[in-house]
Amino acid sequence: MELILKENVENLGFKGDIVKVKSGYGRNFLIPKGKAILATPSSKKILEENIRQQQFKDKKVIDEANEFGNKLKKLKIKISSKVSESDKLFGSITSNDILVAIEAKGHKVEKSLITVPGKNIKRLGSYEATIRLHREVSIQIPFEIIAEKKAEKKTESKAEKKTESKAEKKTESKAEKKTESKAEKKTESKAEKKTESKALKKAEKK
Repeated sequence: MELILKENVENLGFKGDIVKVKSGYGRNFLIPKGKAILATPSSKKILEENIRQQQFKDKKVIDEANEFGNKLKKLKIKISSKVSESDKLFGSITSNDILVAIEAKGHKVEKSLITVPGKNIKRLGSYEATIRLHREVSIQIPFEIIAEKKAEKKTESKAEKKTESKAEKKTESKAEKKTESKAEKKTESKAEKKTESKALKKAEKK
């Protein structure tokens, strides 16, 4: 059946698009949820008139979409994930992970506009996500999935070195204090003996 979308629908189209779907999907979900209407001859005419009126405005929107798309293309996106020894991910990377990565760079995109190869990815490597910013503007954004364990090992190594360094300093400090204490006691003992010896000699002379 043919429908006219009343709003953007993930993996289907944009508001105003005429799409073909299975009758069950259209009648049981899209139409009852207010996401689409039947594409009758009269509704198509209304749509065409609305499109003509929007053409001037659309040019500005398309220019803005292209400009925004160019900014997104420059992003360097790396997503870390836990992996097995065969480089297979524990879980998978989806469009939501791309959305989170883009937002972390200070940009906002609707999740429904993002698609990844096969809808989800389960192995390390370099890929491209498609982002449909406008019905006439689609871009590909490269991203890389890396192993989380590499970063963890590096962090652990730094932490261990820092701990070892602190332990060494603490040990050295204790050893220095111990040495100083022994030296002080030894000096005091010698001074006491010397004083006692002088006192005895003086007494003997008397």
